[in-house]
Amino acid sequence: MMDTINILIFPGLIFTIILALFVAWVDRKVTARVQWRVGPPLLQPLFDFTKLMGKETMIPGQATAWLFYAAPIMALTGALVFSFTLWNANLYPDNSMVGDLIVVVYLAMIPSVAFMLGGLVSGSPHSVLGASREIKLLLGDELIIVMALMVVIIQSGGSIKLGAILDYQRTYGAVAWSPSGMIALILAILAMQAKLALVPFDMSEAETEIMGGTLVAYSGPLLAFFKLTQWIMRAMLPLLLVHCFWGGIIFSSWVSILAGLGKLLVFWVIMILIRNTNPRVRIDQALKFFTVWGGCLGVLAMILAMLGY
Repeated sequence: MMDTINILIFPGLIFTIILALFVAWVDRKVTARVQWRVGPPLLQPLFDFTKLMGKETMIPGQATAWLFYAAPIMALTGALVFSFTLWNANLYPDNSMVGDLIVVVYLAMIPSVAFMLGGLVSGSPHSVLGASREIKLLLGDELIIVMALMVVIIQSGGSIKLGAILDYQRTYGAVAWSPSGMIALILAILAMQAKLALVPFDMSEAETEIMGGTLVAYSGPLLAFFKLTQWIMRAMLPLLLVHCFWGGIIFSSWVSILAGLGKLLVFWVIMILIRNTNPRVRIDQALKFFTVWGGCLGVLAMILAMLGY
């Protein structure tokens, strides 16, 4: 067991955290460039995380203390296990689990549930309002993610194994290059934006409305854990889209590895540009978009996939 931790898990943990800090820097750097600013240095996210780890943790008087502590730990643990599952599927596609696509969908939901839990038990009305918005938004974006992944499952012959999905794309081409796959990918990108609580779907943490929403009562190391969780999910959710729609990352040579990281960079930049070029929408507008327009497009994509397009 210790050999497995030292050889596989510990290096994977370090790499995931480094990648998450890099994505946080890319986010702030691209945002700065869009706004004609210079932006922070490369190590600024690490400095911010270290500074939060050294600050005092304040527990609100009305909070449920043990749940208040447990929520950020739960969020970070879920994000790390989610990342390990995706890296394992890309590194060892032949050894993936039978139902690992279902597993990663559930693991991706754990950080969102932890954010809601932290907001609900903090005792702050702003946190409770943010958590209620997060619950409503989760109902919409999870539906769209499932519908988009159903297109991938249909195209790959009904398999829900991440390894089988990779094998299909490496044999017949990326899912995204088909009409149904393109529609599903666009929906998945928008749902990813909502799951990450990024503009235009950041109403659960709207600083100008509810002062940070679910995170307003957190400070110190607990806030650092939540921030690191957000950065990890911003790095790893695009990897899920690359895996399911764009052939994943092939670890056969440095050229293929760099090409895979380039795919990730494309999704990161798209995510950041959407964030910086759109206004925030209301929660009712977001739900209407996902349940009506997104649902109709999702059904259309699945029909096209079943017809062979």
